[in-house]
Amino acid sequence: MAYGGYDADSVSAPVTTPVTIKILVAGGFGAGKTTLVGSVSEIRPLRTEETLSERSELVDSLYGVEQKSTTTVAMDFGRITIRDDLVVYLFGTPGQRRFWFMWDDLSYGALGAVVLADERRLADCFPSIDYFERNNIPFVVAVNCFDATQHYSLQTITQALNLAGTVPVIRCDARQRASSRDVLVALAEHAISLHHEAQFA
Repeated sequence: MAYGGYDADSVSAPVTTPVTIKILVAGGFGAGKTTLVGSVSEIRPLRTEETLSERSELVDSLYGVEQKSTTTVAMDFGRITIRDDLVVYLFGTPGQRRFWFMWDDLSYGALGAVVLADERRLADCFPSIDYFERNNIPFVVAVNCFDATQHYSLQTITQALNLAGTVPVIRCDARQRASSRDVLVALAEHAISLHHEAQFA
């Protein structure tokens, strides 16, 4: 329909720039970061895994993960489209100390982080937890349920990791899409809650 030479039907709707959300998936060596990213990503995840060599076995302890044959040497990357104007990007961080220099770049602009915990190697979580606490990045701890592993109460794990009572600690199975999705939802809710608290403080 034309109005004074102006054809309203010929005008397309304004283009909306999608909102992108960046989430980090961190944790110790062999905790399940690559698995979690792969279980929820709608695209074939970008992986930078290499076969463990004899040299790497000298610096990366395989205690508790003796069957592990590969390791991430840069990062994992996945994507989830919530709706046309909202996309989530997942970045799995390398767990080994020699790759920690990458964390500053990966964490820039992130909504928050998931710290995957392996009950067999809980101490491996401390570097990730320390980093996110020090940089005021919201995070949740997701205890990955490995088969044939003794499970402790979430309260015991919270105390062992010396976490603030406000940090959510939940169980998950990184192999299961629904379980991994629930972890990401818990992180989003936690980050939004902290943002609101900061606004009204």
